[in-house]
Amino acid sequence: HPTTAAGPWPREALLTMVYEGDSDDEEQRHDPVLHSFDLEGVARYVKEQDVKRVVVMCGAGISTSAGIPDFRSPGTGLYHNLQRFDLPEAESIFDLKFFRKSPEAFYELCREIWPGNYEPTPCHCFIRLLSDKGILLRCYTQNIDSLERQAGVPDEQLVAAHGNFDAAHVIDDNVGLAASYDVDIAELKRALEIDDGWQELREHHGGLVKPKIVFFGEDLPERFLKMHRADLQSCDLLIVMGTSLQVYPFNSLLELVPESTPRLLVNCEQAGLCDELDGGFRFHLSGKGQNWRDVFYKGGCDTGSRELAEKLGWASDLRALVEMRSEDVRKTKQQATR
Repeated sequence: HPTTAAGPWPREALLTMVYEGDSDDEEQRHDPVLHSFDLEGVARYVKEQDVKRVVVMCGAGISTSAGIPDFRSPGTGLYHNLQRFDLPEAESIFDLKFFRKSPEAFYELCREIWPGNYEPTPCHCFIRLLSDKGILLRCYTQNIDSLERQAGVPDEQLVAAHGNFDAAHVIDDNVGLAASYDVDIAELKRALEIDDGWQELREHHGGLVKPKIVFFGEDLPERFLKMHRADLQSCDLLIVMGTSLQVYPFNSLLELVPESTPRLLVNCEQAGLCDELDGGFRFHLSGKGQNWRDVFYKGGCDTGSRELAEKLGWASDLRALVEMRSEDVRKTKQQATR
């Protein structure tokens, strides 16, 4: 591996260092960015290259240890659990047409996963730690549970790619979301706490009220559309955690990072491989120069976060954040019982 006195070649130099690859190779082959393709290699890179612009992409897998099921795990995933609602198909619960016809199923789901019902995990605290260390550029989350914010990640560093419960709006049954207007999310929450409250809310506002969660076929939030390209193109480390990378356009973010930027996937199984996704991960390729920057950690997001924190020398910092969150939960529960 080519090195300098400080370690591997700097990212800037790697842009011009290419192997003589096959002309039909989708990506040119570079010299290795990392000393090793594991968490140790990632941690060493962060320290030696003075990484300052980390982008995190995360999905449902970072919240499963909080008790929130992910979407696609056989037998336990959210889509499997929603069969009790007698949906035409599991995805229908996030379909506008079905929502307008039978809103009860989605409202029941809202009651179950409303923010405050669950607590942040060690993985959420690790994302907060990246912010505390001054190296988090942005966290792009597919999750609607708002646990990143609850863990203390600042709003300016969060992009909820699929929306969340921060706001609500009225949808018009005839002309669609173009005629929607905002409603206080607390008003919707109060309505869902009483029987048939959502029907009274619809009568009051002249249409169904829905959290600003992105349904299938809807545009992603303006904040995502405005920020994602510049963020990914300028990041110096990409960490992907707990996502199957099956949903477009979220999975397309992978290919936006510079070819010299390392990419780490922390997940229970491989996902987003270049064989299936343009610009996808290449850690499964064994040919010379075929993988120069991608790392796969097979395991849970909490375990992966703890191990990476340890490699970075941040283990005690992460433990302190997790303990602080636990203490906050204990105090909240005590106040609620008074």
